[in-house]
This record gives sequence, structure tokens and C-alpha cells, in this order.
Amino acid sequence: MTADDTLSRIRYPVLWNRLIAIVEEQARSLIKTAFSETVSEAGDLSAGVFDTKGRMVAQAITGTPGHVNSMAESVGYFLEKFPASTMEPGDHFITNDPWLSSGHLHDITVVSPAFHDGNVTALFACTCHQVDIGGLGQSPDGRSIYEEGLFIPIMRLARRGLWNEDLLELIRCNVRQPKPVEGDIKSYATCNHLGERRLAETLDEYPDVRFADLADFVINRSRTAMQDAIRALPDGTYRNVLTLDGYDQPVTLDAALVIDGDTITIDFDGSSPASKYGINLVYNYTLAYAVFGVRAAVAPEIPNNFGSLAPVRVVAPPGSILNVQKPRPVSARHIIGQFLPDVVLGCLAQVRGLEIPAEGAACLWGIQVRGGPEIGAASGNGRDDHARTFDLLSFNSGGSGARPGLDGLSAMAFPSGVRALPVEAVETRAPVVVWRKELRPDSGGAGRQRGGLGQTVEMGTRDGAPFALFAMYDRVDNPARGRDGGASGAAGLVTTSGGVRLRSKGKQTIESGDRIRVDLPGGGGHGHPHDRPVEVIAADLAEGYVTPDAAQRLYGVTIAADGSVRR
Repeated sequence: MTADDTLSRIRYPVLWNRLIAIVEEQARSLIKTAFSETVSEAGDLSAGVFDTKGRMVAQAITGTPGHVNSMAESVGYFLEKFPASTMEPGDHFITNDPWLSSGHLHDITVVSPAFHDGNVTALFACTCHQVDIGGLGQSPDGRSIYEEGLFIPIMRLARRGLWNEDLLELIRCNVRQPKPVEGDIKSYATCNHLGERRLAETLDEYPDVRFADLADFVINRSRTAMQDAIRALPDGTYRNVLTLDGYDQPVTLDAALVIDGDTITIDFDGSSPASKYGINLVYNYTLAYAVFGVRAAVAPEIPNNFGSLAPVRVVAPPGSILNVQKPRPVSARHIIGQFLPDVVLGCLAQVRGLEIPAEGAACLWGIQVRGGPEIGAASGNGRDDHARTFDLLSFNSGGSGARPGLDGLSAMAFPSGVRALPVEAVETRAPVVVWRKELRPDSGGAGRQRGGLGQTVEMGTRDGAPFALFAMYDRVDNPARGRDGGASGAAGLVTTSGGVRLRSKGKQTIESGDRIRVDLPGGGGHGHPHDRPVEVIAADLAEGYVTPDAAQRLYGVTIAADGSVRR
């Protein structure tokens, strides 16, 4: 064994873990410094390090698949416009071009070169959700990208450490909350700079290690491991079709998953055509969540990078809802995109040897609200002329699908992985009150393993002023399906506190004194409900997860006079 072989087998895996620690610190610095609650409280972000070829070498554990895997595609576009050889210390580059980054204008990607010994060694990148980007706001109502907010092409954010003040002024003049937005963007560049410093410290500590060689090791090892995992599965074609509510008509996601040797191809031919509303996906976002579905089921223990992503190929016909072209509207692309893992998992459930959960609520049910003079004027409420302008996005999650051996998780953000905002943070960031936030009984699909529960959330303004709701919800007409005999989860519902039913998608004004109430969907069950042990049902009853009526109707059990549960 040569010295080089010893270095590869012993030192490189250690340095690989070091890279993951560096990008995780990069992500944590975002959480500490960002102004938007979607980043600082919910972790709706991604952070990673790339080689100078644009290949993602390591990603932070903190983050969402939609951001991470689309960011993995986007850095190459930055390098096409600004080759690494032209970059200088202190440079930072920015875009929110949906087709070149993560799918809508509300995600900003910042890429920064990392120098060591005077040379560009690597690139650090982050993608974060920006609540305020001007325009309509994050709503599926727009009919083109031009209505949805400020479009920033790939351009310089800073040159040699000096901010592009012309760009920052343009951004400030096009958003409703200029100071927080500018602070967010600067925090993105700051986190990349932290990554650069930590990488330089690592390379100083190991002077005989070249980052390019380490990147090749990580990528090649990951690709081989992923190919081995795929090769262990039986070849074949597996199909699944999922119907979603859509905006004005149902949306069909049709997938054919082909396992062929050491590769997997997912073909979405047959899926619905593009919508005239902003629920469309660009290819990057489709790729991000489709590949995540495979990675989660087939090889979740292999770190996510260019190598482990490479053996999975995604085909989405141009012009379909999963691969729209500019200027189609895309603001609320997550409504459809976060169901792609369920579509893929439905294919993989037919593959021998894999244990796959039932369908879940999937799509985030964020309560995105806006208040202030803009809303007061629209509602004819003059007392709002001098009210505080606010844009707030509070993430909420329904139940995940039951697993073959375990119940589904309640109020769990799968597949996005973002955290719910604490009530205290919501009420601090905007003049609102969260009147109710509790698990929703009987919402988990019945089964040998029960689906995770949804929740009920009720929110209104502190002084009863009118506000706008940007509804972006699904599984109101098409609840999560169970698997292997399990029942479907409960469907979702959007109403006012007074019981008036609201549309599940689109901007709506909540009038003075009223509140918004959302009942989030539950996850599907797994296995036949009558196979669920009686003692487990008794525990569900005691916790309030299942009501006595549902226990008798769905599970065939009754509560005796002495309080015992019998089948």
C-alpha cells in the first residue's frame, strides 16, 4: 500500500466529516444572523460546499431537499457566467432566477468563492427562503413570473468585499420590508465567508491535502455506494399515479420508475400540462424532490452530494406542470413539488425488499398573511392607513404516513423538513395572535400502524384589523392514501373562525374581527385497522388521538362500562 492509498483510506474520510461540519456551521450561522423567521426559526435553507467544477461536495444537515438538491444544480450556472478563474477574494454572486436556482423568486441563492494560498479552491453556496420579494407576494394567483416579484439574474452581489449598492437600492425599493430583506441577503454572504474561513483553516492544518483531490474522493465513493444500493434492487418498471387538488382543476402526477442495473430513471410523462396559475414547477425543483424520494428509500445513509445524486435520472416533459418554461408563474411551486416523494415512494412500494410508508400530508400548510395600509385600503377600512405593514409566513405541517412497523409522525414536515415556528416567535414578528394550535383527533388514517395526526391552527390580527391570507394548501379534495389495507388520512379544511369555508388556494381578505382557521390533513394508515392491538388503541384513546366513536367505527373496539377497551 502506498502512502497515497493510506491517505485516501484513513485521512480523507475524516476530512469528509470535517467538510460536513463546516457546512453545518455555515447553516447554523444563517439561523443566527438572518432576519426572516423562515430562516432564523424554521431553517428553510440550504448550505453547501462545491468544487470549482460546480459539483456539490457536501451539504449541511440543516436544510430542505428542495433547496439543497436544486442548489446542487444551480452553482454550475453561476460558473458559466462567472468562471472561477475570474473571481477574486471578497466576491459574492446572487440570483433568484427560478429556472437557474430553486424554482421561485422567493428563494435567493448566493455563491461565494473560497480562496487558499491565493487561488480559488472551492465555492460556498446557500439558498434561503425570502418571505418578501415584492410583487403579489407568495400566492398562486399570478399569471406570469412578472407579477410574482423582483427577478434578480445571476449578477455580482459584492466585488472585492464592496457591496453592489445599486443592486441593494433596487431591492430595497421593490419590497415592503426593505431593511430585513437587505439584512437577510447580507447574512447569506456572511455565512459563505464563514465557510471559506473554516475551509482555509482545515487546509492549513493538512498542507498535503488538495481540496480537488478530496472532492474527487467524496464524489467517487458516494457514487459507487449509491450504485451498489441500486444494483441490489430487482430491475423493472414500476408505476404510480397521484391525483392532487390543483387550483382550478385536479392535477395528475404520473411516474414510471425504471431500475436498470446501477441507475434509476423516473419519467413523469403523462403528468398534467402546465397550469395558468402559479403552482408550476421548474425542472430543478422537480429533480430535487424526485431524487430525494429515491435517496430516502434506497440509500438514506449515504451523504448527499454530486456523486450520490448522479445515478438517478429524472425526465419531465417540457410544458408539463413539472417542467414549465418562462414566463409561466411558479410562486407556489411547493404545493405540487412536495408531493413528488410520495409519487416516487408509491413506485418503490412495489419493489421487493423495500419498506415504504403510506402517503402523508406532504405539502406544508403555511399561514402566510399580510397586513397594513395596503390591505386596509383594499378592504375599505380607513383606520388601517397608518397601520404597521407586515408579511408573515408561519409553517405548519400535517401528519406523515404510517410506516410498516411504526405509526406516522404527527404535525411532521415531511418531506420538506422545516420546523414549525414557535407561537412566541410568530406573535413577536407580527401583530397577530395564535388563538389555537393543537393536534387534530381522528385525522390519522386508521391501520395496523396509524397515520400521523394533522393539527388545527387559528390565527388573527391582534387588534382585529383585516388581513390578507395567501392560501397554498392541498389534500382538501384528495386525502393521503393508506397502504397495504390502511385507511386514508383526514382531508384538510380552510375556514374562518366563524365557519365560512375559504378557498384552499389564492389570496383572500379576512375581514375585521375575523380569523383564519386551518385543519391540516393527516397521514394514511398502514395495514388493516383490525390488526392494530387493542392496548395500542386504548393508549390512543387516553391521549385523545382517537375518539371513542372513531375507535368503534374504524377499529371495531368499544369502551366497556369499567373503562376497558375490547374488540
